Order: sequence, then C-alpha cells, then structure tokens
Amino acid sequence: MQEAKRKSAASYLLGYRTKEYFPGGYLVINSRNELKHIVEKPKPGREPDNLVNILVHLHTDPERLLEYIEKVKTNNDDVYECALDNLVKDGHKIKVISYPDFWAPIKYPWHIFDAVKYLLDISQPGISTSAYISKKATIEGKVIISDNVRVLENAVIRGPAYIGSGSIIGNNALVRDYSHIGADCVIGYSTEIKGSYIGDGCWTHSSYIGDSIIGKGCSFGAGTVLANFRFDEQKISATVGGKTIDTGRDKLGAIIGDNCKTGVNASVMPGIKIGPNSIVGSSVCLTKDLEPGKMIVSEPHYRTLPNPVKLDETKGKELKKRLEKLGGTEPEK
Repeated sequence: MQEAKRKSAASYLLGYRTKEYFPGGYLVINSRNELKHIVEKPKPGREPDNLVNILVHLHTDPERLLEYIEKVKTNNDDVYECALDNLVKDGHKIKVISYPDFWAPIKYPWHIFDAVKYLLDISQPGISTSAYISKKATIEGKVIISDNVRVLENAVIRGPAYIGSGSIIGNNALVRDYSHIGADCVIGYSTEIKGSYIGDGCWTHSSYIGDSIIGKGCSFGAGTVLANFRFDEQKISATVGGKTIDTGRDKLGAIIGDNCKTGVNASVMPGIKIGPNSIVGSSVCLTKDLEPGKMIVSEPHYRTLPNPVKLDETKGKELKKRLEKLGGTEPEK
C-alpha cells in the first residue's frame, strides 16, 4: 500500500524470495523491480530466479486487466498470468515489492506443517482456567491448552503443541512435536500423536499418528498406525492429480479427509491419501490412495480344526512361584 501511494506503477505485486523450489509462478524483474515476465511452474532446477509470486496484488486499473484476461488464449490454468505478461508487453508498468516476513504457501496438504510450526513458535503458552490437568500428567515446553480440556493421569504433552477446546487427552497418551489437536477430540488411552494436524471431533485409541493431516470427525480403531518413515529413509512421494510429487519430506504420514474411520490394527503407509467418508477395515495395510466414499476390507481365509493342544497346568504354577519370589522375599505360608 505504501508503494501504491507513491503511484510508481499501475499495478503492484508482492514477491517472496524462497530458499527452495516452489511449484508456482516465478517473477522476472528488471533493476527497477518492475515485472518483465512470469514463468509459471518451471521444472525444478529451471527457475529463472528465486522470487516467487505470492498472489497479493493491487491493480489501479482493474477494467483494463479484465479486458486483457478476456483476450487470453491458453489451454493451461495460467490465464491471469498471461494477461499480466501481455500488459507488460504493451507498456503497463507493474512494480514488484519484495515481502521479507514469513510466508508459507498451502499448495499441498503437507505445507500445513510449516504454517502450524510458525504459528506455534510465535504464540504464547497458556492453560485455560477451565481446563483440568491431572497432577499425574506432564506438560512440558510451549503448550496451549484451551477451554474445558481434560488431561488425564499419566498423559504427556510435550510442546510446542496446541490442544483445542473441549478435547480429552487420555491416560498414557503422548502428544508432541508441533502437534495441533482440534476441538472436541478424544486422544484415547496410549495414543501417540507426533507432529500432526488433527481436525475437530476426532477419536483415537491406542493409535500411532505420525506427521499426518487428519480432517474433522475421524475415528481410529485400537492399534491403528499411520506410518511416517520409509525403510530406505528417502523422501516420501505423494500422488496429486495423477502425478507423483516429491514432498521433500523424509517423514510424512497419512493425509485423511473428513469423516473417515479405521478398524482395529489398520496400517496406513507413508504419504497415502484417504478421501472423505471412507473406511479402512480391520487389519488392512493400505499402500495405495483410497478414493472418497470407499471402504477397503481384508478378506483372510481361515480354517477351523480340532484343537490338539493339551495344557500343562504345572508349568503355569511353577512360573507363578518364580514370579512370587521377585523382590527378594518369599510370601508367608
């Protein structure tokens, strides 16, 4: 806005100098910070510069811009960018202002992690006066606990972390490493949440959720594991629009839409996406994306046979006697 008050151009764009590849538009400028050209989604290693378009624009002549947009002929999703290029070619001055502060694009789901990290880092820790924290629970580091939260015995919250209003952190649960727990969640007994974003109204029980993004209203059966690390320790890929995308992350769990469920002992491999309103059945090991509104179940084949095993009660009694001697003294007879 300050630059616009100087009336140094007809349009103004914010640009950000990124330290790593970003799959978006790159701004090519001259020595006066005026736009020369926009390079839309170059391949990694072919970027013209590190100045990216962060889509905060001010146009003093929007009618002219709309005229140029109507004239664009392209089969790609770059109509707006082509219009800006054509404006520049016809002498329309567009000034690019570099934005120096934090910027996190949310182009892909895993970009949420960067935004959560930033917001937790700049936030002040605090525990609502209406929250209940058991004396046997452990709260460490920068933790934000909202209204009417309950943290039960032997639960551990190791910040930075955020716990939404009305949520329950159950016995022996562990929440850690930049995790966000939405409102009205139940993080049940012996669940571990590591570096994950969990929406409102989710339930877990004896589950492991690592570096995952979970929509609202999801439920995870006992023993569910959302794996987040490859055996070969390489970067994790995800499929987006039929294309394989390198996420740039060596730890990434599942990306799950709203209102999904898993059965007991279900496993989801790193980088897998599950569409909204879907179910992963008991004992399923999910290695491919699951479309919205689908259910995947395992179909094991079992045989029923006569039981040939005869139990030896003496072995059990002998083991119990040995256990009773633990502690250095025998019980009185």
